[in-house]
Amino acid sequence: MSDEDPYLWLEDISGEAALDWVRERNDETVAALAEVPGFKELERGIREVLDDDGRIPYVTRRGGHLYNFWQDADHVRGLWRRTTLEEYRKDRPAWEPVLDLDALAEVEGEKWAWAGSSVLAPDHRHALVMLSRDGADACVVREFDLVTLKFVEGGFEVAEAKTRIGWIDRDRVWIGTDFGPGSMSGSGYPLQVRRWRRGTPLAEAEPVYEGRPSDLSATAWRDDTPGFERDFVHRQIDFWNQELFLLPARTDGSDGPPLKIDVPDDASASVYRNWLTVTTKSPWLGHPAGALLAFDFDAFRAGEREAEVLFTPDERTALGGYSWTRHHLVLTTRADVSSRMELLTPGPGGWSRAPLPGVPPLSTASVTCTDPDVSDEYFLNVSGFLQPSTLYRGTAGGDSESVKQGPALFDTAGLAVRQYFATSADGTRVPYFVVGPEDRPGPGPTLLYGYGGFEVSMVPYYSAVTGRAWLARGGTYVVAGIRGGHEYGPSWHQAALGANRVRAYEDFAAVARDLVARDITTSAQLGIEGGSNGGLLMGAMLTRDPELFGAVVAHVPLLDMLRFHKLLAGASWIAEYGDPDSPADRPHLERISPYHRIRAEGASYPPLLLLTSTRDDRVHPGHARKMAARLREFGHPVLFHEHLGGGHAGATDHGQTAFNEALVHTFLWDRLTPSG
Repeated sequence: MSDEDPYLWLEDISGEAALDWVRERNDETVAALAEVPGFKELERGIREVLDDDGRIPYVTRRGGHLYNFWQDADHVRGLWRRTTLEEYRKDRPAWEPVLDLDALAEVEGEKWAWAGSSVLAPDHRHALVMLSRDGADACVVREFDLVTLKFVEGGFEVAEAKTRIGWIDRDRVWIGTDFGPGSMSGSGYPLQVRRWRRGTPLAEAEPVYEGRPSDLSATAWRDDTPGFERDFVHRQIDFWNQELFLLPARTDGSDGPPLKIDVPDDASASVYRNWLTVTTKSPWLGHPAGALLAFDFDAFRAGEREAEVLFTPDERTALGGYSWTRHHLVLTTRADVSSRMELLTPGPGGWSRAPLPGVPPLSTASVTCTDPDVSDEYFLNVSGFLQPSTLYRGTAGGDSESVKQGPALFDTAGLAVRQYFATSADGTRVPYFVVGPEDRPGPGPTLLYGYGGFEVSMVPYYSAVTGRAWLARGGTYVVAGIRGGHEYGPSWHQAALGANRVRAYEDFAAVARDLVARDITTSAQLGIEGGSNGGLLMGAMLTRDPELFGAVVAHVPLLDMLRFHKLLAGASWIAEYGDPDSPADRPHLERISPYHRIRAEGASYPPLLLLTSTRDDRVHPGHARKMAARLREFGHPVLFHEHLGGGHAGATDHGQTAFNEALVHTFLWDRLTPSG
């Protein structure tokens, strides 16, 4: 216990006293929310949409198979499975089971959660499977044979850590993991890059590169594109600055010194075949921040700096992303947060471009899969707030077909989507979407969602859970695109970095006031929700502008901004928020830290629901625990629930997710509609 922080003991994640306190709070929250009339029915309705077998099974192509990871009522932990394109086109494809996590968990007595896989091309037989214990970021790695469908005895295997691993060839992998003191950064990520050969002890893996102790991480990978085989090393200096190196091989097979790709540290660079693509975050070579540039890679390494300009932003349009096919680049841009798609093609006379049709207004499109080493195939997902996802398969430069249509899981009759713009305290125009009754006669219960950080854009998307649990009951749902995100490119994000974090909070408050001014809701009927960095946003709103809201929900939140850098992965976010140990940064962090802004007297806060997870090894559960304890001490209304598993997502299966969402929507509806 500390005199300055009487609840420091709640940071002991698995300490007996802390977990006893957690169980007491959980019991209180279950009694207050889960034992009221209507809760079980709501929970069942949410579980139905989560388990619905008509959901689109999104796939990754690996050779002749399309792979998918699937969870439903019969596969609670999940099933890794595969099929062919011919089968996938059918309404009910025949799937071949590859790895059943429920069966594995039962045999091994572990609460395994899927954390991904890496498959060696071009034969696509050898896989590295990542398994997480109950949803944590840290995972174990095991080699898996995609022909025998068994784990490889004596194959590559790595104990639990925040490991980075990828194939070089059949008998070697690039790996960064916990090799002991000094091998991991202060945020818990690998600093060493090693080459590990099959059949040798992991501890004897060959060191190739090591980041500095102050870095966030280091990693390496093999580019196995036929005819362009090469290795790269990536140094992550902090969250927003990095270096990319080419690792040349000498004729004797040894490594040459890493060759830095000479782009600005704040730019994002990648190499595909003979092209180097660079996304700028600040002006460079006469091009603005937010541009996408392409260079001939060999010419660039030789000193040439003449760029092909693939995208230039304007004040209302930003880069959304891009994906390569064998001969083309699919470009996604966003105009006032809605998607536009183009197909770009390099040729002897420069790059040509053509629109990629099929994206309605106020919707979001994204490429979910390509196979650039082999073909021009792409899979494109399109959805909107009231528009279930449609998955298209196409050939770049050729035809496309709708291969999957998501089900309509809530009634949209009488609902409409509108986009508005609020004016923030400094005059900035802030976009937000409103989804709700088209002809409501007056204000009604409204849920406002936001994030505002780490270049995450709040875009239109179809949420069957929100539809069932909120819109179908007559509520209005609002999504705000505040600064700190990437809705309008790098400048939108940078405007809320560090000491300017308050711009994001002013933007969110401006949207709240605009909703009331438009008679969409009242302050008493306005609830707000956010998670992780969005949970910090919720804490800021609670303590800065409590009069604007009727209820607040914060998932896995950051709330103690004077100790975040000492807790789990928190040090990696110093580039976003500032350093509490720096005299220059500490004053603004004190001003925005919700945990330190709580007042015992002279403040009236709206009811708060905090949700977190014991197994969250990214944002420490102590943030939510301590916030709840301090609010309780001062007599303010707060409920708290902590899943003992779930990781940073808060849940690893549909049952946990349905329970969490039922807690949230019961809490909000009861407090924003006292009579109903």
